[in-house]
Amino acid sequence: MSLQVTCINKRGNHYDPHERISHIGGSGWKVTQAQGIADVKANSSAYYVSSSAGSVYLIVRQHNGNDYLTTEPDGATQNNLLALPEC
Repeated sequence: MSLQVTCINKRGNHYDPHERISHIGGSGWKVTQAQGIADVKANSSAYYVSSSAGSVYLIVRQHNGNDYLTTEPDGATQNNLLALPEC
């Protein structure tokens, strides 16, 4: 079962989009980015975000050797995850 991500928490003073998210959350749940990464690596459909183009799954990418969460490209929003409100 996939969980819908409806909010995120950003780290203070991190302006690099690859290091900005500390937590993802939804209705009645919240996990650290590290836990979210582990969940996505174990199940590619663990989390999704609703966008104007439909639902897109979270994926794990790497930047400078560090894993981070982002969404599959949907052609509508540059980064659906960073566009979400704070939890």
